Amino acid sequence: MDNQFKKYESSIQVLYQYMNGYIGMSPEQFQKLSAYFVVRQFERRSMVVKPGEVDYFFNYILSGVARKSLLAGKKEITLQLSTENHFIHSELSFHTGKASDCFVEAIEPCVFLSIHKNDLEKLYVEMPELNKLARIIIGEMYIRKELRDISHVRLNARGRFLQFVQRNPDILQRVPQKYIASYLNIKPETFSRLKHLLRQRK
Repeated sequence: MDNQFKKYESSIQVLYQYMNGYIGMSPEQFQKLSAYFVVRQFERRSMVVKPGEVDYFFNYILSGVARKSLLAGKKEITLQLSTENHFIHSELSFHTGKASDCFVEAIEPCVFLSIHKNDLEKLYVEMPELNKLARIIIGEMYIRKELRDISHVRLNARGRFLQFVQRNPDILQRVPQKYIASYLNIKPETFSRLKHLLRQRK
């Protein structure tokens, strides 16, 4: 493994186990794939992608928290919050080659393990099994989006809040409250009240 990856060896192992679990990837195949990886670092609050830019990178988060958001008039809507060992990118831009409508930004200092779209397309030819993995990853992303949409319909603000905290116990300390409230479609004052109730339960 390259020296640039040594510091993040445990996170990269998680990625390998994830891939291996779906397509039976050998260490040699993963080594071939990793030759195309690029480690990219972003300071806190820096923009990874802005609206109007094309997103050419598929990113796996080695460390930090990243957010994807969209402007609706003057209102900023949080679409995704992702931490270590998760993927994030401007999906429509990446897959269509068109300019992004979204922001992708680093909430904390972030380190991404990224692969350029051109390299990924090349690997689809050299390693056909990656096509299956790509379909699985895209499918999982859409499943998560649909589950979120369903929870927004079926659960009230309190239910959405408690579900999110249960699934992401450390994120309240890492992400500004306004971003989480936006992601959960909860008014900031309601979110503050729910946080207070959570403290009372401890």
